[in-house]
Amino acid sequence: MNSSIPVSLSATRIAFASFIGTAIEFYDFYIYGLAVAMVIGPVFFPSSDPAAQALNAFLTFGIAFLARPLGALLFGHFGDRIGRKATLVASLLVMGISTTLIGVLPSYEMVGWAAPLLLCLLRFGQGIGLGGEWGGAALLAAEYAPAGKRGWFGMFPQLGPPVGFFFAVGSFLLLSNLLDDAQFRAWGWRIPFLASSVLVVLGLYVRLKLAETPVFAKAQAAHQQASLPFAQLLSHHAAQLVLGALSIVVCYALFYITTVFALSYGVTTLHIPRPQFLSMLCVAVVFMAVATPLFAWAGDRYGRRPVLLAAGSAALLSGFLLAPMLGSGSMWQITAFLSIELFLMGATFAPLGALLPELFPTSVRYTGAGAAYNLGGILGASLAPYLAQQLVLHGGLAWVGGYVSAAAAISVVAVLLMHETKGRELA
Repeated sequence: MNSSIPVSLSATRIAFASFIGTAIEFYDFYIYGLAVAMVIGPVFFPSSDPAAQALNAFLTFGIAFLARPLGALLFGHFGDRIGRKATLVASLLVMGISTTLIGVLPSYEMVGWAAPLLLCLLRFGQGIGLGGEWGGAALLAAEYAPAGKRGWFGMFPQLGPPVGFFFAVGSFLLLSNLLDDAQFRAWGWRIPFLASSVLVVLGLYVRLKLAETPVFAKAQAAHQQASLPFAQLLSHHAAQLVLGALSIVVCYALFYITTVFALSYGVTTLHIPRPQFLSMLCVAVVFMAVATPLFAWAGDRYGRRPVLLAAGSAALLSGFLLAPMLGSGSMWQITAFLSIELFLMGATFAPLGALLPELFPTSVRYTGAGAAYNLGGILGASLAPYLAQQLVLHGGLAWVGGYVSAAAAISVVAVLLMHETKGRELA
């Protein structure tokens, strides 16, 4: 155990605190993605054209990804100026309030175009909150990590997404089994959004018990904070920012094509019952959860670059599986494909919990890691479901597989251009 960690802050508590916030915030984020694939279009947009409804719903999905870099810069500024703890509490509040309010929004039938406008505003708030969350959680884990275990500790924020997704899918699966379609569309879909308020209270309780990270506390005592972290980031660390953002593109493309797009395609085009497809996703996300600790350990053992290069290359090849397996209509083949893709998502995602913080010095680490993470989201996921929908309409499923392979190629090249960061001193 790192001697700088206060006795009251055990490794278990630090790991849990870095995990719980990302799990809650990604739960919030994913329930919206799932709702987009099932209900957002009919509830919030005019019913004259179902295809237009789907496209408009997918565009509201992308708004949060445009907001996430702004959230990363906003919370990163204060995280690098005043500390990690207070900033993490604020990001959780913004995300939780935005998500809960989506659960009480009136429909288009009730208030007309005010409904989608308010939806876009709250979706933007979700993006702002999540933009500040991941960078702070990754820093909390990395800056407390014992020597030689930064990749393992950096794995805990990375576990938040699969766990959050599992509970998001599970909540909609439960509702789909308990309610008929009319009940689900009328009010049932709102329950997971309202439940977020309870989870946020839990997350706040855990985070308010934390102390500041020893790395930041040392920099603060020496008055080493940057007055304008973003300006310093662009002036001295722009290359690391760009490469960090490109390295994560494959993770986002894998995840959102496999979940949001595949769910929509499976239910509307293949006519697979929604509860059945959600059950298939529940099976597949277990593979992502299994891959996360495995490849985090490998990152500590072999280095971040070789692990990311191997996983990214496998993801590139997996794009060729999309059309034959997802388009087969076979439950077994589709479940196998979803499992392969989410396993590779975990493999490419896990080492980044350590790598992105390692790319930047303490004075701009919150801003840099968060901005890289969320800029990668714009490139890899903001329009992924929308573009996939367009590619299917104009070229077929093989083009969607090509999208996945192209995203993987971008990340592989970015990692090739990086230096190995394993063992780099953070203080």
